[in-house]
Amino acid sequence: MFLIIDRYIAKLFLLFAVSGLLTFTTLFLAVDFLSFASQFTDVAFSSLAKYYGYLLPTILYQMLPVACLMAVVFTLSQLNRSNELTALFSSGMSLARVSAPMLVLVSLLSAFSFWLGDRVLPRFEQKKNYVEYVEIKKKPGLYSAVTTDKIWYRSDNVIFNIKTLNPEKATAQGLTLYYFDDQWELMQMISASSMKIEGDKWNLLNGLVTLFVKEESFPLTQTFESKVIPMKEELGELKSSSKAADIMSLSELEKFIKRNKDAGLDTVRYEVDYHAKFGFTFATLVMAVMGIPFSVSKTRSGGLFLNIGMCIGLAFFYWALYSSSLTLGKYGAIPPFLAAWSANFLTMAGSVYLLLRLNK
Repeated sequence: MFLIIDRYIAKLFLLFAVSGLLTFTTLFLAVDFLSFASQFTDVAFSSLAKYYGYLLPTILYQMLPVACLMAVVFTLSQLNRSNELTALFSSGMSLARVSAPMLVLVSLLSAFSFWLGDRVLPRFEQKKNYVEYVEIKKKPGLYSAVTTDKIWYRSDNVIFNIKTLNPEKATAQGLTLYYFDDQWELMQMISASSMKIEGDKWNLLNGLVTLFVKEESFPLTQTFESKVIPMKEELGELKSSSKAADIMSLSELEKFIKRNKDAGLDTVRYEVDYHAKFGFTFATLVMAVMGIPFSVSKTRSGGLFLNIGMCIGLAFFYWALYSSSLTLGKYGAIPPFLAAWSANFLTMAGSVYLLLRLNK
């Protein structure tokens, strides 16, 4: 009998999960398309279609935790409203036992989410960035590519690479710029250990200028402590195009961090991104558990809509807590592991506490 009940509950959960995922994804695409496409009215529809085609897996990945939360709420609330939940309790099943088939499915979806985020999304993110910056925004220089331990950009006849970029602090480390003439012959190379981004001006610190003069047999070099150069790329645009963690798998990001850390560079924000890849996967299970106590309580004082509203509020609370902890981690206020996992730990602890109180 319990196997039949498990299949029934699992079927309800999957129905609501798929419906919620489709609904949230459709709403997100509709709102984002209206705001994004309105900025680029002269762009071919095929480019926009490719852009959103490559963006779709990311949206599904991001909406999966919320869809699971809503699926748990709808499933238990429907069982509660039809008194089926009372009948299950009378037959000896606990709330944990009733929730078991849903949590098993959520665990499987979490594993799928981890695979999707590690193996699929980085490749789609690279393709999306190419379409966005090359075909839509017509700024191919902002299409960043990560090779070995560096992030590469191009600005007109200047190619530059940055080992680590910290948009929050407007700083970067390990910068090298290559200046070419119209025939793409190297004229000048500037390297700096660090730099401070100040609008359209970059203040380079502790570097070396190398001039390649045709009349000279050897390049001319000169060191500097501080040098200001103009650059077209603003911090905001570099920030949006420099998400190295989004275009690398876990193994690639781990090697990226190790190489730069061995070179003595600041890799805190990349370490936060690394741990966040694990933490976000666990968020699916956390949000599902969070929905359980609120979908079977307060039935007589507001019903289904009150429970849904409370869960939506909790979902926003979770995302605010998660985003805040990541920001604190990238600023170095808390360790990277804690930054990626604190929202999960706190939310899960609160959910378990409410479940224990509910059983009493």
